[in-house]
Amino acid sequence: MAWLEAHKDDTYVRNAVDRVATLLQTSGPHVEAFRLRGLSPQDRAKAAWARLRKAAVDPHRVVAAWLAIEMIIRDDPQAERKTEFKRVQAAKLIHKLASGTHKRWGEGSNVKELHVYPRSRGRVLRHIGEALEEAMELLVQHRGSDLPNNAET
Repeated sequence: MAWLEAHKDDTYVRNAVDRVATLLQTSGPHVEAFRLRGLSPQDRAKAAWARLRKAAVDPHRVVAAWLAIEMIIRDDPQAERKTEFKRVQAAKLIHKLASGTHKRWGEGSNVKELHVYPRSRGRVLRHIGEALEEAMELLVQHRGSDLPNNAET
């Protein structure tokens, strides 16, 4: 986040943040976590983006999550270098930011609560990661070498 703040006026940083904001805005209607069963992985991924939007998650946090994965993989001498691995790891972070659905009915001792968290697995993560990678592509391509090393953080 500190690196993003220091480079907030950079064209590629603004582009990545704007593209993530577009993902959030074009994700469709919010779908409660307990209504995801039966949806395709792509629709579940869109629902995750919609949950992020509803939770008012700052697009900078999403960009920072991808950059954190980039930095960890870059600095690990034995890192898994497959594209899918990076996508899924970043998507796991993003999926956690989206949380779940929380409902409460009644008052006093008759309170009923429902807390449902969607599972973060499989093709849903691949769709989230792929969309995020596309949004981050220019930033990583042009400014990836400017990211701090682990020794600098």
